[in-house]
Amino acid sequence: MKLEGIHHITAITGDAPQNVGFYSDTLGLRLVKKSVNQDDPTVYHLFYADEEGGAGSDITFFEYPKAARGRAGAGMVYRITWRVGSTDALDFWAARLGDHGIATERDGDRLRFDDPEGLGLEFAVVETTDEPLSARHPAIPQEFALQGFDGVRAYTNDPAASKDFLGSTMNFDAESDSSWSARGEQRGGSYVYDEAPDKPGLSGAGTVHHIAWATPMNEHTAWHERVGRAGADVTPIIDRYYFKSIYFREPSGVLFEIATLGPGFAVDEPIESLGQRLALPPDYEHLRDKLAEVLTPLPDPRAESQS
Repeated sequence: MKLEGIHHITAITGDAPQNVGFYSDTLGLRLVKKSVNQDDPTVYHLFYADEEGGAGSDITFFEYPKAARGRAGAGMVYRITWRVGSTDALDFWAARLGDHGIATERDGDRLRFDDPEGLGLEFAVVETTDEPLSARHPAIPQEFALQGFDGVRAYTNDPAASKDFLGSTMNFDAESDSSWSARGEQRGGSYVYDEAPDKPGLSGAGTVHHIAWATPMNEHTAWHERVGRAGADVTPIIDRYYFKSIYFREPSGVLFEIATLGPGFAVDEPIESLGQRLALPPDYEHLRDKLAEVLTPLPDPRAESQS
C-alpha cells in the first residue's frame, strides 16, 4: 500500500475573519467547507482548497477565538509548501503579498513568508506530473494560482528515531536521512525534518495541529491495522462524514492522520455552492441554532472578491 501524498493539513487560528480574508482572498484558495470541529462543535473548522475541494490542496483551521500565538518546536510541522507553475508565478506572488503587507524571502525557486499569525508558508516551483489543484480568483491569473501541496517541514531532535516507522510502516521513500516522500499512483508529497529550536513548542494560533495523509477508501482499514501492529497508539477509525480518519503520533512526535479519499465535500452541498453556509454532519444538525449564537460571523469571500 502507498499513501497518495497529503490529504490535508490542519492548523489553529485565533481570528477566523482574518483567516478567511488571508487564505480566501490574498492566497486565492476557495473556502470549500464552513463546518465545526467535531470534537468541540463550538469551534469552527474551516477548509480551504482548490475549486472542487480536492485532497492534496486542503488547508484547514480550527478557530479558538483570541487564542494566543503558538510557537513551533520539536514534534511539530513548522512550514507548509505549495506548488506553483513557474518563476513568473513567484514574481507575481512576491508582489501580491507585498501589496498586502506580507514580507517575503526569495530563495531561488522558493518564496517564503508567514501568514498573519506566524505560520510558516512557502511557494515552490516543482517539476511534477501530479495534476494541478487550483482555485479561481478574479485577481489571480490562473497560470499563477497555487497548485496544491508539495510537502511540509517538521522539527525534530532525532530524525533517526522515525526512520523505521516512516519507511517500514508508512511506506514513505527515503530521499535522505531527514527527507521522505509519500507517493501513490496519483499524487505525492514530501516530509522533511529540520533540527528543532532550543525552545519547546507551544500549541496556539499560527501552529499546525496535524498533517493528514491520503488513502483510497478500500485500504483505510488495512492502514489502521498496519499502524497498530507497528506499536503506534492509534485511534479507532472515526467517521468524519466527509472522510474517515485515524490519528497517531509518529516517533518524532508529529500528529499524523490517515484520511480517506472520499466521500468528499460534495456529499452535503453542491460543488458550485461549497462553503457558503454552515455545513453540519447529520449528528450535529440539532445544534445548528445554538451554534449560530456562539460561532464568529464570517464574510462570504467569493461574494466580496467578485463585487
